[in-house]
Amino acid sequence: MRTLRLLIHVLLIFTSVSFANVNKCEKDILISFYEATNGYDWNQTWDLDESVNNWFGVTIENNHVVEINLSFNNLSGTLPSEIVNLPNLRVLNLHMNSLKGSIPQNIGDYTTLEELNLSFNQISGKIPTSICEIESLKSIVLFMNQFEGTIPTNIGNLSNLEELILFNNNITGFMPNSIGNLKNLKVLHLSSNNIEGVLPLEISNLSQLELLSVFDNKMIGQIPTEIGNLNKLTELSLANNSFDGDIPSEIAQLNNLVTLMLNNNNFDTTIIDEAIVNIPTLVDFKFISSPKVKATMSINSAIVSD
Repeated sequence: MRTLRLLIHVLLIFTSVSFANVNKCEKDILISFYEATNGYDWNQTWDLDESVNNWFGVTIENNHVVEINLSFNNLSGTLPSEIVNLPNLRVLNLHMNSLKGSIPQNIGDYTTLEELNLSFNQISGKIPTSICEIESLKSIVLFMNQFEGTIPTNIGNLSNLEELILFNNNITGFMPNSIGNLKNLKVLHLSSNNIEGVLPLEISNLSQLELLSVFDNKMIGQIPTEIGNLNKLTELSLANNSFDGDIPSEIAQLNNLVTLMLNNNNFDTTIIDEAIVNIPTLVDFKFISSPKVKATMSINSAIVSD
């Protein structure tokens, strides 16, 4: 008898887990998203008559939607504003689709979102300032779109942020000083935009930074000597800007550096500190600077060119 009761209890638990489903409100939000992004044309579509548990790319925990992962799935159309009303969403990954329009202005209504990946779409407009209100964010990945305007001034509020990847857009303005508050940031990739101004001194506060890439922008001024404090850097890409002055010898302190790209700037020197050249981990080093400097160097038998 005792064994029978235990068996019934286990079956009840299994049944409740197996048939757990989201509430009608969250399902309606998903349907709005499906319709706004032309779900009937997706590579892996949803059967709206089936349980949400069976919908491709949707992860459910405790009867709530916690992840939408529909990368490479032929989404088109626009992001509906209702999508931000999923109260437990942690991951929104729509990489490599054909989405247009803009990011909903109310995206700051998310309170649990950790990963936002809208890369490789055709999304335009400004990055909403309200994104800086999502304190849970660890990753913002928006590269290969058509974003314009500036990086939100209050981006430094995102104290948990580990990745900020915005390359290949039309972003203008200066790099906000508040970026220096992102003490957990590991990747800062802003290349191929129209960012102006100098590298803010505050960038030296990013002690966890592993990749700093701002090549192909309109940046000016000198490289801060404090950049030598970023001893976890494996890539420093500053090429195709208008940086000037001397190349700081402190770069030689970056003893984990693998890639160093300084080519096509306006540096005053033709001589690279030998200690930089001899960083033991350095594999890819490019230094052809114009108009003042014409020098080519190679590391570990790698030929360096423009």
